[in-house]
Amino acid sequence: MARRFLPSLPTSGSDWRLMGRTARLVLSLPAYAALGLFATGFGLALFVFSLNIPLVSFALSGDLALARRITLLVSLFPFVGTGFSTIQGLLLVLVSALFGVDIAMVSYHLREHGFSLSGGGGSAIGAVFGALGAGCAACGSALLIGILSLFGISTTLLFLPLDGLEFALLALVTLLLSIYWVADGMRGGRVAGCPVDL
Repeated sequence: MARRFLPSLPTSGSDWRLMGRTARLVLSLPAYAALGLFATGFGLALFVFSLNIPLVSFALSGDLALARRITLLVSLFPFVGTGFSTIQGLLLVLVSALFGVDIAMVSYHLREHGFSLSGGGGSAIGAVFGALGAGCAACGSALLIGILSLFGISTTLLFLPLDGLEFALLALVTLLLSIYWVADGMRGGRVAGCPVDL
């Protein structure tokens, strides 16, 4: 009886094709493609700037010329500055891109089909894990430890085997699950005039 209420997981190739096809159909609509790009950029900026709040504050309020402010802020992004390793940069960009796709799909689903708890809840969880593990392993670990210490969990989380990249990987998994659940919720409908596979 309890299995009925558990969400399904993408376990077959057809599930992954459903996710890809549904995302492609939603993003083929110009308004949702623009929303997805905006959410990707916003998510990337939010993740990067949240890891460097004092520097961002200085860039925005310090006595600098506009060109220097822009240069300083742009240098915080992966593959532009040196703040992220290649793996961290790739994970950060991938989490941000999935965040944008997820936001576009959830927005489409809410507008066309109404609210779905599994899709909406998964998106929120994915955003939280994306913020925790966006790029700086130490910051994500420290933030999570601060939150979990309220519940009596010790600082043994500092000794994570992947140096905190677990949070970015968890964000990827959570966002992929959210995208699947939204696509599954839209199964049998039509997006941009094309049917979503049954």
